[in-house]
Amino acid sequence: MYDTEKRIELVKKRMHEYHRRQERRTVCRLSVLCTLLFLSLVGTMGIMHSQPIDITGMYGAILLHEDAGGYVLVAVISFTVAVVITALCIKFRKKGQKSQAAENHV
Repeated sequence: MYDTEKRIELVKKRMHEYHRRQERRTVCRLSVLCTLLFLSLVGTMGIMHSQPIDITGMYGAILLHEDAGGYVLVAVISFTVAVVITALCIKFRKKGQKSQAAENHV
């Protein structure tokens, strides 16, 4: 039998592993979603290049038709990169705050 401190340590270790696995699954799911959205955007650009557009009210479609698709693609990729960088900064800041709180607690 383990003493109480050892059992608490084991439970904390299991909780940490569980949260890491959960985060890894979430990141994988979001990566797949981003990839699918990217591929659908590229597919839409391919379709719009081969067909003329007769509807003038579809401003975004007109941009894709008039060779501005590259700009739209760059904007989407830039936004995605900015979101990833922001999420990483928030994650590292939280880790830093947790480690600093642990140091101050001891």
